[in-house]
Amino acid sequence: MNRTETIATLAIILFVAFVLGWFAHWLVHRFARVAQSEMGELDKMAQALHEAEESRDQAVAYFQQREAEMTNQHNQTEAELRAAMDGLRDARQEAEELRAYVERVNQG
Repeated sequence: MNRTETIATLAIILFVAFVLGWFAHWLVHRFARVAQSEMGELDKMAQALHEAEESRDQAVAYFQQREAEMTNQHNQTEAELRAAMDGLRDARQEAEELRAYVERVNQG
């Protein structure tokens, strides 16, 4: 086989490889092509997903706000409870002092 025949054979082989590759590409895209109705369905699904994500974000924001309010209310209630307990402790101490005073006055 001389040089010209080798070049021609190689060119034919490369051309056949190109044609086979192009045909394979065409087949893949022919069978994997998305129909227009499917595109519409995909658009609807994307819109629904977007709306669901927005709803989720709003719900998360609402619950974070509500949690902050409840935490604040809890802290205020605990502060009021501590104040009431301190007042009750002081009242009990004062009542004990008054009882002791009354007993001392009655005894002597």
